[in-house]
Amino acid sequence: MKLIRILDRINNIFEKAFIAIGGTLLVFMVLITCINIVLRWFWVPLRGTFELMGLMGAVVASFALAYTQARKEHISVDILIQTFTMSLRRLLAVINDLACICFSVIASWQIIKIANNLFASGELTETLGIIFYPFTYAVAFGFIALSLIFFTDICKFLFTKGDK
Repeated sequence: MKLIRILDRINNIFEKAFIAIGGTLLVFMVLITCINIVLRWFWVPLRGTFELMGLMGAVVASFALAYTQARKEHISVDILIQTFTMSLRRLLAVINDLACICFSVIASWQIIKIANNLFASGELTETLGIIFYPFTYAVAFGFIALSLIFFTDICKFLFTKGDK
């Protein structure tokens, strides 16, 4: 179906971009941590390490959500579900995806509200004076991408035949 192909292409673009950004930030986090450890040996710790780890860690975690969900690499315990018929499993999967869409849309909406408040107030981090709102918007976009993955999964269940 054309809609599913379009959604898959959009998801693929988001996944690749988000995982590249998240991976790059993760490399920076490792480098900053290593530099901070070495500098602590000389009693000169790197200023703002805690702030940078928090900001980048939030982005890395939220950007990994859509990528991991698209590949179905989250942990799942489905011992009971496997005993159900295929049609019941498909129904439960759609219900689960709908609940996950609701959660991720509400989460992104609330995070965007927080980001708007941070933008309006001009809030900065304490040590380095980094503006908060771009990182907060990035986390919200991670949840928006996750909800798009769940929406695509529901479309696949409803408009195609076969397993998830």
